[in-house]
Amino acid sequence: MNYTLSHIPERTAKPREHGLTMVMDKGLAIRQAEDMIEASGQLTDLVKLGFGTSFITNKLKEKIKLYQKAGIRVYLGGTLFEAFVARGQYKDYRKLLDQFGLDTAEVSDGSINMPQKEKCRYITDLAKHVTVLSEVGSKESGILISPSKWVSMMNAELDAGSWKVIAEARESGTVGIYRPSGHAHTQLVNRILAKVPAEHIMWEAPQKAQQVWFIKQLGANVNLGNIAPEEVIPLETLRLGLRGDTFFQNLPEAVAEKLRQVKPEN
Repeated sequence: MNYTLSHIPERTAKPREHGLTMVMDKGLAIRQAEDMIEASGQLTDLVKLGFGTSFITNKLKEKIKLYQKAGIRVYLGGTLFEAFVARGQYKDYRKLLDQFGLDTAEVSDGSINMPQKEKCRYITDLAKHVTVLSEVGSKESGILISPSKWVSMMNAELDAGSWKVIAEARESGTVGIYRPSGHAHTQLVNRILAKVPAEHIMWEAPQKAQQVWFIKQLGANVNLGNIAPEEVIPLETLRLGLRGDTFFQNLPEAVAEKLRQVKPEN
């Protein structure tokens, strides 16, 4: 921090187990990645090379090493994992992780139909070699999964070896745990939290309003993902109560009550 302020929530320190910020890299150039690291690498825990972008990204190995040198876990999007599985190339996927020196992987089934037991077998196999995040929920709008099914899938995947389970929202933030409007499925989230420890869940929250909602519900050290590179510092100010949306989160209630702006009467 550049100076001292009181009533700032204590943030976990890197390398951390919770309070994670996961950034979505959808094809940044090397220089853009360098700029992101210089600006907010100290605040970024993971970078996901979104969906299948790694297939056509220039200087891929160089970019991966750049992130890793900065102390940032980097991994390939779950959609790419599904693309390999759909083509019967899981062994090639395993070799790909080794080829690029990746120590983290994502297992998902948001685009293809995969039995839960099969998905858990992939998780268990990969977890012997790398840190695994697994994603729960469909990428298709209109596909509804009951809260009890969300809970059972998340717990099964954690038991199979996942480090974190990702609650699906896509980069748009309009499916999975969110309504098409972008608002959270409050009842679904609460049912999940009643059965799955919050520190084990990565909530995809690409929209500011979604980030605000989760910070207000779960505090500064909630795990949030699918954050745009340019939104890492703005997100951190939300976590710390240094932005209007969360300004009063960490102030003493008596102080907050006195200072809240009161709308003038008509």
